Amino acid sequence: MKKMVAMQIQIGDQSFTLNVQYSKRKKISLQIDGASRITVKAPKGTAEEVILSAVQGHSGWIMEKLREQAAARQVPKAKEYQEEGSFLYLGKEFPLHELITTGERDAEALKLELKKFYFNSLKKIVNERMPQYQNQLKVKPKSFEIVESRTKWGSCSSDKKLTFNYRLAMAPPEVIDYVIIHELCHLLHMNHDRSFWRRLGSVMPDYKRQEEFLARFGQFMTL
Repeated sequence: MKKMVAMQIQIGDQSFTLNVQYSKRKKISLQIDGASRITVKAPKGTAEEVILSAVQGHSGWIMEKLREQAAARQVPKAKEYQEEGSFLYLGKEFPLHELITTGERDAEALKLELKKFYFNSLKKIVNERMPQYQNQLKVKPKSFEIVESRTKWGSCSSDKKLTFNYRLAMAPPEVIDYVIIHELCHLLHMNHDRSFWRRLGSVMPDYKRQEEFLARFGQFMTL
């Protein structure tokens, strides 16, 4: 019979309950269900500190998964596409007319123009900020592209092509840097193993703060 206990873990400034199941198995595994419950399956006799350490090693994946679930449940507030409508850019709110030329266009045309602004702005930002991190990590991607995605802030393919979600242009610069570094680290470690997080942390020690920002506020970075 499987034994189940509850444990508390702190990730950043948030506390989570872990449902730990002990059974005859060789490795620790981690699952998050549709209700955002975190379940850990561990071999019988595994020490609590070993379990907590293993979960901390996957903190980035946990925060990303919870953000995706929160975004799926959230109904974003409808945007007002008019001159004084408020929109995020680099972590700050601006009236629409300070980001794009509004003129006498309808809401749909303004939305398309704003999306184009974000695409172009993020491409320029990544072009400017990525080289310094490439040098630090001693890696070079084959290419990068700005894309539209509902669930991912960035990605790295096996052939060294990176993508970045245009909505990152709405985030503070340090959050953009985090996603850039994250994807560049995947050129060295394709999985989110301990080596990956150690390498990322060597370049950005406070990366968990940036993860928390995306987990909490990513759902509001929309058009």
